[in-house]
Amino acid sequence: MTNTLYQQIQQFYDASSGLWEEIWGEHMHHGYYGKAGNRQVNRRQAQIDLIEELLSFANINTLENIPKNIVDVGCGIGGSTLYLAEKFQAYGTGISLSPVQVSRATERAKEAGLETKVKFQVADALNMPFEDNTFDLVWSLESGEHMPDKTRFLQECYRVLQPGGTLIMATWCHRPTDGLAGDLTADEKKHLKKIYQVYCLPYVISLPEYETIALECGFKNLRSDDWSSAVAPFWNVVITSAITPKAIIGLLGAGWQTIQGALSLNLMSKGFERGLIRYGLISATK
Repeated sequence: MTNTLYQQIQQFYDASSGLWEEIWGEHMHHGYYGKAGNRQVNRRQAQIDLIEELLSFANINTLENIPKNIVDVGCGIGGSTLYLAEKFQAYGTGISLSPVQVSRATERAKEAGLETKVKFQVADALNMPFEDNTFDLVWSLESGEHMPDKTRFLQECYRVLQPGGTLIMATWCHRPTDGLAGDLTADEKKHLKKIYQVYCLPYVISLPEYETIALECGFKNLRSDDWSSAVAPFWNVVITSAITPKAIIGLLGAGWQTIQGALSLNLMSKGFERGLIRYGLISATK
């Protein structure tokens, strides 16, 4: 990961994570609103529902397939890590590029009484500081879009996964380009470029491209799905909550980069509406 991109991602989340937690809570990811996106549920419950739906998608909720040692790649302030560790009574490790996120996640683990089972550390997902075959669940929830080398990222996920273990990845994608719609248009590329600039993304790829990379890395029993409709309502919910007095005051104190991110929320909303932004899932085993 280049130093410049590393610094941009770190600074973005160092500056914005505190405000996100204050306004939107501990889960820094999309919510699930039913397969068609029409389920009426509050934002926090939708985010928890997303976790549960992902576990169900990967067949992790069965008694025979309960993880004991989990790594959360791109852990934010520990929302998913702590949820999964508590749910399965498992050991959890979360990694992030943001020291602010790691510090807050560590505090939250202590507050939850999970400090002996869950730990957080600053680490690069392209060079994870773990031995081969360490974890029986690699969890990556909306971090793949930040990776400048998607192949290296999935190779690392494969390396640290135990034989028989499971990868669950959900990530921002662009629409497939191997169908009738063809290659991305100039206007679509322009839209994506604006999102990249705001949210510190090097680039995104399509779900079929992720499938190809995962199989080339050696993953087996691969399942994939597009949950764009199920998560798309999330952005309008966030936009609405961002214009409250509390959020506006928080934004003013969080710095220009965070303000710019808030002002650009409609880029994601419009991206989903036009079918350009997709929410891709992959579940696979080693």
